[in-house]
This record gives sequence, C-alpha cells and structure tokens, in this order.
Amino acid sequence: MNKNKRKFLTGLYCTLGSAIVFLSIPSVCNAQESSAQLSKGKGSTGGIQHKTWTEYGGGNDQSKYVDFKQINKKNVNQLQVAWTYSTNDNVATSKFNPIIVDNVMYVLAKNNSLVAIDIGTGKEIWIHANLNPRSKRGINYWESKDRKDRRLLFNVGNTLQEIDAKTGKSILTFGDNGSVDLTEGYGLDPATISNPTSSSPAHVFEDLIIEGSTTGEGYFSTPGDIRAYNVITGKEAWIFHTEPREGEFGYNTWPKEAYKYIGGVNVWGEFSVDAKRGIVYCPTGSPTYDYYGADREGQGLFGNCIIALNARTGKRIWHFQMVHHDMWDFDAVSAPQLITVNHNGKKVDAVAQATKQGFLYVFNRVTGKPLWPVKEIPVPQSKTPGEHSWPTQPFPTVVPPYNRQVITAKDINPLWSAGKRDSMLKRLAAGKSGLYEPLSTEYETFTMPGANGGALHGNTASNPGKGIVYVSYQEAPSVYKLGKTPPSTLRVPISADETVRAQAMYTEKCQSCHGPDHNGAIGPSLVNLNNRLTYQNFDALLESGRGQMPAFVHLGDQATADLYKFFSSPIVARNFGGRGGGRGGFGQTAGAMPEGPVVESGGAPVKDKGRERVQRGYPEGFPVPPVKYDMNASSTSYGLGFPDLLKAPWSGIAAYDLNTGKLKWNRALGNVDKFGKDTGSPKGSQHKGMLITATGLVFATCNDGKIYAYDADNGNILWSYKLPREPDGLPAMYEYKGREYLVICSTSGRTDRTKTDEETFRGYTVLALPEIKK
Repeated sequence: MNKNKRKFLTGLYCTLGSAIVFLSIPSVCNAQESSAQLSKGKGSTGGIQHKTWTEYGGGNDQSKYVDFKQINKKNVNQLQVAWTYSTNDNVATSKFNPIIVDNVMYVLAKNNSLVAIDIGTGKEIWIHANLNPRSKRGINYWESKDRKDRRLLFNVGNTLQEIDAKTGKSILTFGDNGSVDLTEGYGLDPATISNPTSSSPAHVFEDLIIEGSTTGEGYFSTPGDIRAYNVITGKEAWIFHTEPREGEFGYNTWPKEAYKYIGGVNVWGEFSVDAKRGIVYCPTGSPTYDYYGADREGQGLFGNCIIALNARTGKRIWHFQMVHHDMWDFDAVSAPQLITVNHNGKKVDAVAQATKQGFLYVFNRVTGKPLWPVKEIPVPQSKTPGEHSWPTQPFPTVVPPYNRQVITAKDINPLWSAGKRDSMLKRLAAGKSGLYEPLSTEYETFTMPGANGGALHGNTASNPGKGIVYVSYQEAPSVYKLGKTPPSTLRVPISADETVRAQAMYTEKCQSCHGPDHNGAIGPSLVNLNNRLTYQNFDALLESGRGQMPAFVHLGDQATADLYKFFSSPIVARNFGGRGGGRGGFGQTAGAMPEGPVVESGGAPVKDKGRERVQRGYPEGFPVPPVKYDMNASSTSYGLGFPDLLKAPWSGIAAYDLNTGKLKWNRALGNVDKFGKDTGSPKGSQHKGMLITATGLVFATCNDGKIYAYDADNGNILWSYKLPREPDGLPAMYEYKGREYLVICSTSGRTDRTKTDEETFRGYTVLALPEIKK
C-alpha cells in the first residue's frame, strides 16, 4: 500500500491466518458509559415494543416484528378485507406506513394531506390538507409521559414541523412559529444547503427527534450530518458530522476541508434504536459524487458505515465501514436489525446490517466487534484518470451473501430473444464484471449487484429474540460507463403547449422531490437533463425507477417527451432552500381543499428569508481535478436499463439464523407467471417491505401486486392476496378489540389492466380473519 493511501486508514490491521483483517476501533468505554447513564426519559413513541405500531417500522428497533398470536400458519389463508380507506386522489408515489395510536390511524391521503381515521368506525377525525410532507414513507409520533401532549412530526420543504395528534393543527409554539429551518445549524452558509430533509421518516427517542437527510448525489451536494432536535422546543440538541471537521475523528481520511465541498454520507434510510442502552444505529450512504472520487481521495469516513451513536448526545461509540472510498453508489440504507443470539456459548446482543452488495455484516451491538471475522481482501484498482481507489474491501467470512455478485455468460437471461441475448453477450465479453470492479471510461462495467440491487429501503426485518434476520433483495445489475462531464450549454426547444402539459405533469409527479425550480430537493437537479441523459436513457429511467424514485410506467410517449424537453430547455433556476414549506411558505404550492373534516391546510407558516442559492465549491487552494467524470450517455441512466438481465429468480427473501451465521432458507419473492414458477419479479422488492409475526409468518409485499405470507421456518408460501394496485412501502399490523388487522398501502400501478385508472381502488387495504359472531 502506498503511503498516501495508508495515511487515510483509521482503524486496526491484524492478521488472521494469511489474511489481513481491518477492524474499526470502537470506543468501548463510551458504550459502557452510555448504558450506565440510561434513564427512562420524559417522553416516548407511546407504544409497547412489538405489541403496537406507533412508530414507522413498528417500533424503536425497526424489526417489523409483532408479538401477535391470532393470525397463524393454519388460518392465514382465511384473511379477508375487513375495511378499506381510499386516498381519493391520483397520487401514485405514496409508500406510506400508517401508524396506529389507540383507536386512531394516521395516513397520507387526499393529495398529500395527513388524515386521522377512527379504526373502529372508519370515519375521518380530522384532515390537515395540502401538507405535502417530504417523506411519503411515513411520519413520527411522540407523546409526553402523562399522554396529555401528543405530536406528529415530519418534514415539509426544508423544515421540521409538528401537528397536534388530537386536533390535527400545527403546533406554533414549536421552533420559530411552528417550524425549524433545517438549512441552519450545519456551521456552513445556509444558502449553500439545499436538501437537508429526508425522504424517510426520522426517529423519535425520548424527547428527541433524530434526523437524517436526502442530500442529492451530484457534485457539491449537501453534507449528510446527523442531527437531533428537542421535540418540545425545536432546539438542536446535537449534531454528528458524517464528514468530520478538523480535529474530529476521521478528518484525516479525507482531503483537507472536504466537508466544504463533499456531500452525501447521509442517512436517507432507516435508523434503529436500542432504547434500553440509548444507542442509535445509523447506516450511511456514499460520498458524492457517487461514481468518481478524484476530489475525495482517501477512505472517506463515515461514508458507507454503520455508526453507533449515543442517542442522547450524538457522541460516536463505534463504527464500521462496509465500503471504503465508494465508487458504486453502495449506500447502506436498510434498517440495522437488533437481535439477541447465542454466540460461542454466550448470549450476545447483536446488530446485523444488510447492504446493496449482498453482504450481511453482524456485530456485537455494544462494542462493534464483528461476531465473525471480516477479511480485508484486495480488489481491482481503478485506471480512470485522477481516481485513487481503495486497495481492499471488507468481506464477511462466515455469513454467506444473499445476492449473486458477478455476471458470467451463463447468467444472461435465456428468455430474451436470440438477437438481444447475443448483443448483451458481446457487450459482456468486451467489458468487465465483478462486485468491486471499478468503473471505466474505456469499457462497460457490469456491476453485480448494481445501484438498485441487494437490500434497499425497508428490506430488512427480524425475529429479534430468536436471532433470525430476514432480507428481501433483488438481483439487479448496473451497466456503467464513465464519460467526461459535459458543459451545461445544450438546449432542446419546447412549444408553449408542451410546456403547459409538462408543467402540470411536473407539479403533480415530480415537484415534491425535485423542487419547484427543478434544481433538486430530495432528488437531484433536473436542469439541463439532456446533458446527462439521452431521451432513450430518460425513458428507461422512468420505466424502471431508481433508488428512492418510483417507476412511472404508465406516462405514455407524449408525456415522456414533454418532460424530457421541459428539463432540457432554458428555465429560471432559483433555489428555495431555507424557505419552502408551510402555510403561506415561499415555494409551497397551494392545493384545493379536500372533502371531509379539514382543520387546517399547508402546515405552519414559513417566512421567506430572502436567500438566493449559493453553489458550494472547492476551498481556496484546492487542486481541482482538470476533468470530472460522470455517467456517460452511452450507458443507461445509473446502469439500470436491464432489471431482467440475469436469469431468474430476479428477487427473493433470505432468512438467516445468526446464532450460527447460516442461511436458513432463500426463496423467490413474487412471480412472473408466464415464465414459470419461482421466477421472482424484476424490481420485486424495491419500495417494498416485510412484517414478521410471533406465530411464524413472514408477510412481504411485491411489485407483482401481491402480498405474500411465507412460513418463517422454511420459506414456503402459505398464502397470497392480489391487491387492486401495486403495494408500496411497509405493511403495518395492529390489534383492536381482540382482532388483529394487517394494513397495506396500495397506490401504484393497476394489477387488473382491464380496468381503467378511475375504476381501480387506490388507498389502504385492511385485512383480518373473519369476525366471529357471538
């Protein structure tokens, strides 16, 4: 290893036989202090762990596990629709995981309004209209110890806001007249911060809400610092710099002052909390730019890590980096699973982290020590000009991967036409394939798993007491080729009619993620899109979706063409960072009032602070790379044009017994019936989730339009139910008056193509066993 690379390494090398093992150095003393300082706290999410569903994902540990006994293997096939709630809108991008507190269910419906529903009668209690929260996946709930003060917490625009859970009205005593400006508090110019909120819910612990962010993926994105705020006052309680500042641990794993221009290293997925010890586990994404790191030489802590923080103070307890100097967009996004196992004859509280790479890492959750050795293995090195790839990557030694990790000629889909298959075989032969094969400007790289492969958002669950972890995944490769970043000068003409149609489409389907000016919000900037994507690439991206972005398979050729021209034509680019969101808030689009008991609209009022967008840039004296590289137009956007490139199965669920580290079973998720049995489904687990019961059931949603019940012991499918629309997000379960209910959000594409969109139910389907009549 050369000296320049060695200096960036923070941790400990030791020998294991003939292998070199890298262990991040944990702060064991801090972990012990954290446990000793434990207190019951002043407030909470209000639920009983594994008995209620008052938090996104069910509870603090994100296990998606319920200790319910009524629905079991013998009667699961009797589940039927108990009641439904229509969203009464045409929003197809909701992935909302409802939360249930006492007899009230909180859902997203009616054109991005929050609605409280009485689960006993099905009647709406209140509607807070036109809220348009950043996260369409869920919200957070907090209640005081005496339960008199109950709050719903969420992001709107670039702000953190709260609603009174009983009345549905904004809490204006929170923050500054009802909101906290999340562009502030970084220690950087707020005008340079454009995407400080997350596409996923935050996490409530005691009287704190712990916030991640969806920073964007381009050059000069916002840093992904993790922050906690007091739920009563809105005051920032602590901040953890995921891109360390001078003097902080990990600073020397980057170039000097990298935090001033590097973005990402963010938690845009799911936090998990060990409430007993007061530890929050944070899976982080890659640094930006994701695919080329000439301006971020080094290991890059805390990118692609699982980080254990003291949830009360934000102090680092331990970390482990699962990808060094990421060049493949291998974000860690799935919820860390908190389990208890028998390991070497002792009871051990562990945490398991699934990844896009198909690896499942398992650690002692207090010390951070891997339960089984992790080897640092040499990997191919980049030859792209300016890039300095890391010489090794960490490979688990005992727990087997759940994904394929290389593509050979034998793996190419035999169901493709002969011409299509032969063409791909020639491309594969001319390129290179492998898990950590660097991207190149000279040839295509077949990365397996790719940017949308492996375990994604919502794709982990567990039976925590038994030490069993479930991972849903997809066998999705990416086909990459780097090219020089083009200048932003090219324009595509667009007519007045096309502009009107495209603007309406953009406002409905795109604006909440990409911002009112197209310049990026949760999602990346779309300005000058044609400089990065050909029309064919753009069409393929809409067809497949990517990461947090859903697929838009029913737009049609005209709408797709309109949008492409719209993003490729001159517009007034202005950033609304630090302003948007809220009733009367700058940049917030007013909507029509829905029918029903509307109590308020638009969230808290947010003042226009008059900030013009300031682009982040390199600090003075930084050796700017003479050439930057980006995804070349010759490569399908993010390499995602071939979700069925491999032979089946295309998606699956793997069950691990982490008492032994062995794979318990691995089964296909979903099916494409015309191709036979056990095919899985292309993109089958993307934006989907699981739910585990104490009776040995694994419920899983899939993009084939069904929810499945698997036998937790062997993976056999015991039951399935076809929904009117493709299900999205995590299912939820609750008990009411002695009866158990399973809730699924189903708002995407129709499953019955003989029906029109207007004829097809969109909303929440609630299933239960037949009611026993007395």
